[in-house]
Amino acid sequence: MTTLSTLWQPASGCGDACRPGDGPRARTWTAGFRLAGMALVMLAGIPAVALLGSAAVRWLARTLLAALGVKLVQRGPVPRPGSLLVANHVSWIDILVLIAVSPVRLVAKHDVRGWPGIGTTAGRSGTIFIDRTRPRHLPATVGEVAEALRSGRSVAAFPEGTTFCGAEHGRFRPALFQAAIDAGAPVVPTSISYDSTEAAFIGQDTLVDSLLRVARVRRLTITVITAPALRPMPGADRKALARAAERSMGGHGYRLAA
Repeated sequence: MTTLSTLWQPASGCGDACRPGDGPRARTWTAGFRLAGMALVMLAGIPAVALLGSAAVRWLARTLLAALGVKLVQRGPVPRPGSLLVANHVSWIDILVLIAVSPVRLVAKHDVRGWPGIGTTAGRSGTIFIDRTRPRHLPATVGEVAEALRSGRSVAAFPEGTTFCGAEHGRFRPALFQAAIDAGAPVVPTSISYDSTEAAFIGQDTLVDSLLRVARVRRLTITVITAPALRPMPGADRKALARAAERSMGGHGYRLAA
């Protein structure tokens, strides 16, 4: 039987078997250089973010991706301020990607707050943290997202509620779509695709394990595609809006990038 807990804490069927580990590997010194580069960027960038706030957050996200050897490709219309970006979820790297491509506030699980570097970057960008162990807090979270949208801030969320390997995906949970309806804000379906499943943050992964694995990938390209905005009418049905967002991503989302 479906319960509020399973709706609020969805489970992914993806696991370690989704990553064959047979892709081209970077040389050991390259992986080490990338990790050292990320450490240096965080040492230099986090104090800058603390002083400059959101002005430095996008720079930090882009620089961390570059240090990790990630090529970022962006396609589609630029979302207008005050939009709700809804994206599929593959990896912790998605957080850096969305901050890098657009000035957004993120909706992320509360665990992220404690992650070194990533948590600081997310926090300084105004991330709205969700505690999925407390579903009664959901209305307050929806209200906070709606208020941010009304103020002209764009917000990015992962309505699948958990990560998938990229070739697989989950249904969009409709709760956060209510914030766009309440605020009269456009919804921008945003697909994030990777050309390697090694980046997928699934199964029993830890942040350190995932970081080491990604650093060893010879080349990693992440493609972000924004679809035309959906503009919900007052009183629209959030479930129908969630399904419409899924359908609009069907032509280019949820697949490994070519």
